[in-house]
This record gives sequence, C-alpha cells and structure tokens, in this order.
Amino acid sequence: MVVNGRDAEAAQAAADAIDGAIAHPGSPADPAVADALIDRCATEFGRIDILINCAGTPGLAAESILSVTSELFRDLLDAHLLTTFETCRAAAPRMVAQGGGAIVNTTSFAFLGDYGGTGYPAGKGGVNGLTLAVAAELAEHGVRANVVCPGARTRLSTGPEYEAHIAELNRRGLLDDVSTRAALDAPPPEYVAPTYAYLVSDLARHVTGQILVAAGGFVGRFDRQTPSIIGYRDHHDNPPYSLDELHALIGG
Repeated sequence: MVVNGRDAEAAQAAADAIDGAIAHPGSPADPAVADALIDRCATEFGRIDILINCAGTPGLAAESILSVTSELFRDLLDAHLLTTFETCRAAAPRMVAQGGGAIVNTTSFAFLGDYGGTGYPAGKGGVNGLTLAVAAELAEHGVRANVVCPGARTRLSTGPEYEAHIAELNRRGLLDDVSTRAALDAPPPEYVAPTYAYLVSDLARHVTGQILVAAGGFVGRFDRQTPSIIGYRDHHDNPPYSLDELHALIGG
C-alpha cells in the first residue's frame, strides 16, 4: 500500500501504522505528483488494484458566497476535486490494462449545500459526477468506481470553529436538529472503514456507480437522480411555454 498526503509527516505516520505501507507525500492535484504516486505503487507492488481517494480541507464560514475569494474557491476545488480527478486519470489506464480494479472516492452530505459554503460542496458534487462517469466508462473493462459519504469524527469535524459553524447553520435553519446532533457527535472512523473495505473486495465485484453513506451504524444510498415530469407537450405541434404557464407548472 502507498499512502499519500500533502503533509509528509502525516503521510509517514499513517504508513508506519500499516503493515507493509510506504509513504509518498505531495498534492495529487499536481498531475506530476499524481503520476508519480501511481507509478510508485506499480513499481513497488507490480500493479494497482485499488485506489481510494479520501482527502479534503474545510472551508467553513470563510467560503460563504458572500465572502469567499476566488483563490480560496480554487484551493478547495484542488483539494477535493482535482486530487480525485488526477489520481483517477493516472490509475484508470493501468487498471484497464490489467483487466480490473476498484476505485472508491470520498465526498460528503455537503454536496447538497446544507452545510453552507461554496468550494466544499462544489468540489464534493464534482467528485460524485466524476465517479459516476468513471463507473459508466470503465464498467466494460472490469473496473468499478463508487463513492462513500462518511460521517466520522476527524480533524475536520472537531474543534471550537467547527462546532460554532454547525451551531450557526442550525440557527439559520440550514441544518435541522437531528443533523446538527449527528454532526456534533460523529462516530469514530472505525465505523466507516468497513464500507471502504467492502467496496474494494470481491464481494462488491458487481457494485459500481453507487453513492453510499456510512455514518456509525447507518448505511445509506443516494438514489440516482432522474427528472420528474412536471409538464410536457410536443414541440412539433405547440409553441414554447409562456411565463405564466411555466409559473403554473413550477411555482404554482
């Protein structure tokens, strides 16, 4: 196993805790780092069977659309979306060539927008769309791709700043009381890890293109989005909808 992280000390500490693991620090948002990371895995272990992207950084109140800077927004997209894209781009051809592989990417409930901010939910939503596209494209090659939205206590979900942010979202009505309590009392990561292990195992060889939730004893799945028909008429025989007609369909 090759462990990556932007912080070299943190990456090494994680690798030291895993039998046979090696550290390869750097930000995979840089294409050269992503290529070197995947090459390192293939060199050290002969192939790459599993890619897990589990990385991110909080933006919290600083990324409100009322105050976020373009620089911060791009940094958040780098941390969440670009790291995931670059490692998938680097790993996918190798997995196809060897006849199979498993990719698990990490996003968050935040892609729904309920936790405020802009760059964090945009990045996580982008990862969801990217993963669904990868799963569809690589299915014929025996490579599967899935998403986990974890609920766990980590460095990103602890501390006074995080707690104040969650409390403020609840006050503004963005988070209901149940979601607020869950955010402030998240289970340890050990309750999330088995879902990742399952998705990369042979038991899940037919599971792909799924967006799953793992939070303590709760396991869930986001259904694939499909449009609900709220109006239809044949454009060959009818004019475009008027504003009043659209209001009756959409806002009435």
